[in-house]
Amino acid sequence: MDLKIYQDKNEVAEAFSAYFAEQVKQNDTFHVALSGGSTPKIVFDELADKFGGQIDWSKVHLYWGDERCVPPTDDESNYKMTVEHLLSKIEIPEGNIHRVHGEDEPQGEAERYARELKSGLPAKNGFPQFDLVVLGMGDDGHTASIFPHEIELWNSEHLCEVAVHPESGQRRITITGNLINHAKTVAFLVTGEGKKEKVGEILGTDGGSVTYPAHLVAPTSGNLLWFLDQAAADKLT
Repeated sequence: MDLKIYQDKNEVAEAFSAYFAEQVKQNDTFHVALSGGSTPKIVFDELADKFGGQIDWSKVHLYWGDERCVPPTDDESNYKMTVEHLLSKIEIPEGNIHRVHGEDEPQGEAERYARELKSGLPAKNGFPQFDLVVLGMGDDGHTASIFPHEIELWNSEHLCEVAVHPESGQRRITITGNLINHAKTVAFLVTGEGKKEKVGEILGTDGGSVTYPAHLVAPTSGNLLWFLDQAAADKLT
């Protein structure tokens, strides 16, 4: 595990964007699962503005680690956020964008997206493999859309599952633990004071972390990166 701690969320965005650009450069094709949330917005802006013209986007295939079950025009759509902050600012082939159809019936879409992952991703030992999975972490320790109250979804035999938000009841499509941990690299983007308690429990010695899905992220490759700002890393320093 590699901890990278920066002064603020803008420095996190700069550092991760530079890392992303370098990874694309080193690969003939680059398959990445994106995350939603507030931190990726800043990252996508930085990636587009500072590196958008330097990256060969024809090599990059974009997927989503989770998506809310809403139309792509809905303000809650992770896809819409990515369009506004990244896709509308870069030149990437339409066929390289593999969105979750949040407007469709959830269970059927989870199954369809799993098939798309199987057909689109390269396989290692017969199992689809991302080059990079980008994750966030909620204040409750959830990651992707696997929440503590449904932590059993992490070990699902399926690539994708339908999750339910514990408060709103909103359904979401999410990739599951085996797919995440089979990735070549997994990178957390976590910023803000609201995350420090869970970061301290998961990465520190506070205990209790086994109940959090984010604690279960342990790629078999050993390549796990945490991009944190000082506020989120407060319990570690």
